[in-house]
Amino acid sequence: MSLKYTMEVMELLDDANINGQQVVDLFKDKKYVEASYETVKGDKGSTDFVKITIKGENGKSSGGDAPTLGVVGRLGGIGARPSRIGLVSDADGAVAAIATALKLAVMSEKGDRLPGDVCVTTHICPDAPTEPHEPVDFMNSPVDIFTMNKYEVTPEMDAILSIDTTKGNKVFNHKGIAISPTVKSGYILKINDDLIRIMEMTTGDLPATFAVTTQDITPYGNGLYHINSILQPAVATDAPVVGVAIVARTAVPGCGTGASHEVDIAQAVRFSIEVAKEYTKKQFEFYDVEEYKRIEALYGSMKHLQTLGNE
Repeated sequence: MSLKYTMEVMELLDDANINGQQVVDLFKDKKYVEASYETVKGDKGSTDFVKITIKGENGKSSGGDAPTLGVVGRLGGIGARPSRIGLVSDADGAVAAIATALKLAVMSEKGDRLPGDVCVTTHICPDAPTEPHEPVDFMNSPVDIFTMNKYEVTPEMDAILSIDTTKGNKVFNHKGIAISPTVKSGYILKINDDLIRIMEMTTGDLPATFAVTTQDITPYGNGLYHINSILQPAVATDAPVVGVAIVARTAVPGCGTGASHEVDIAQAVRFSIEVAKEYTKKQFEFYDVEEYKRIEALYGSMKHLQTLGNE
């Protein structure tokens, strides 16, 4: 039923007057949910950062010890008004994150509570600026990436799925979703076998992954090329981060309208929900803990890649 909630959230967000309060109101009657928002102003306007916590039976929010999964809906803005009318392609990450939260909230009320908490964050801006980018234009944001990470990457997140539209490139040749290798503390680690298994199960298709470069895991603002902001949460935490890219066969501008595909977004929602079920039950980790200790012992810390560098 992920498609139902995806369509409901898309319809809600496709509004010139949408704001964080309207998103929070989706959850006001949900028993096991805490939802809040904060308006933050930047040099190019303002946006509403939304945080939705679906409480698990043994989650940290209730004094338990089950791990917390973070689901970050990454984007510059859900709309580019007044230059574009309607929901832009870049909105897919926000739609997927909020739809994931809504489905989990409904599941919890029906008796299917997860062991641990799921913390969902994103931001709502219907009139964000655009910016030039090759091969197609991107969405910009009213606030900088460090502000986004401050509100979207929270200390309770033990592992993070970062969902982002990743269509403004010529890297992919399929439509649907793809996942990245795990990124942790400046290291690009191997692609996780359990996440591959869950992707095969939820999509009913062969797994799709994408390459990550060193540039992609460094912060925006250093003058280097980034495929997009999908792995920017990794610069703000030592928790393992995996990018969930919503992709297309062709290069689609982030500021393009009529380019959001409900079925593709719903794939990201289903995937995130199944990851949440298993991860908060401690059935797998996002990375090989012992191998990570070994690589750090051999080669030292790579946390300098989480900074802007020497300049």
